[in-house]
Amino acid sequence: MRISADWLSAPTTVRVVAAIDAVEPNSVRFVGGCVRNSIMGRPVDDIDLATTLLPDQTLSALNRASIRAIPTGIEHGTITAIVDEQAFEITTLRRDVETDGRRAVVAYSTDWAEDAQRRDFRLNALYADPNGEIYDPTGSGIADAQAGRVIFIGDPDQRLKEDYLRILRFFRFNAWYGQTIDRDGLAACERQANGLAAIARERKWRELSKLFSAPSPFAATQAMAEIGVLKLLLGGKALPASRLADLGLVEQAGHFVPDPLLRLMLLLPRRVDTVDHVSMELRLSNKDRDRLLAWADPD
Repeated sequence: MRISADWLSAPTTVRVVAAIDAVEPNSVRFVGGCVRNSIMGRPVDDIDLATTLLPDQTLSALNRASIRAIPTGIEHGTITAIVDEQAFEITTLRRDVETDGRRAVVAYSTDWAEDAQRRDFRLNALYADPNGEIYDPTGSGIADAQAGRVIFIGDPDQRLKEDYLRILRFFRFNAWYGQTIDRDGLAACERQANGLAAIARERKWRELSKLFSAPSPFAATQAMAEIGVLKLLLGGKALPASRLADLGLVEQAGHFVPDPLLRLMLLLPRRVDTVDHVSMELRLSNKDRDRLLAWADPD
C-alpha cells in the first residue's frame, strides 16, 4: 500500500529526509500518527520519523544541512528538527531493555520490526518510506487503521506493565479512532488499572483532556466507567458517564467545539469539596480550577 499526501512531498519534509539520507540512504521512514491518519483520511498535525542513524549522527546530519536541531529527548534517541517553524521528531530505532511501568531503558537498534514491537497499538506501528510505501511489521496495522480498531501489539497486559500510561492512551485512541472497543484490551486495562498510581497527576489530565476533546468520546468514556478507571482518575467522585451523551446532543445541535473542562463538569458532583479534590487528583491549572470553582455550588 502507498499513501499520497501533501505533507509527504512538502519542501520542509523533503529537506529533513534529504539531510538524513545524505548520511545513509534509505535510513529514515515516517512513523505513527502521520501514517495512520493518512490511511484513515484524517488531518495530519505532527510528523514523526524513525531512523537507523544514532542520535549523534542525526544531530550531525541536521547541522550539516543547516537545519536547527534540538536534543529534546536524546537520552531516548529523539532529536527535534525545526524547518520554517515546523517541528519534526526524529527517533532512532529502539528496543526496551528494562521498564518500570512508566520509564524505559532503551538500546538502539537497526531492526524496524524490533522497533515496532515496543510500540503500543498496531495502528501506531506503521511506517512509510519517503515515497509513501507503507511498512506494516505487525501485519495488522493497516487493517486496524482502516477498520478503526485500537488493539495492543502482542500481549496487552505486558504492554501495559511496560507503561501504565497506555491505559489512558487506549481510551483516548478509541475516542478518536475506534469504531468498536477491543474487549481483550479493555479487560487488560481493568486488570492493570491500579498501575495508574504510577502516573504523574498532570499526565492523567493531559490524556483525559485529549480524550474529552474528541468529537464523540462517549463510548470510550463509558468503557472507562464500566471498568472503574474513570472513578480512579476522579478520586472516586465520578457521576454516570451516560451524562456526556446528553451534552453531545447539545453540542451537535449548536455546532459547538468540544470543551474538555465542560465535559469533566458533567461527570462531577457540583460541590466545592469535589472540585478541590479532583483539581488535586488531576493537578489542574489554576485557571481550570477557578473555572470549576465558579461552576460549583457554594452550598
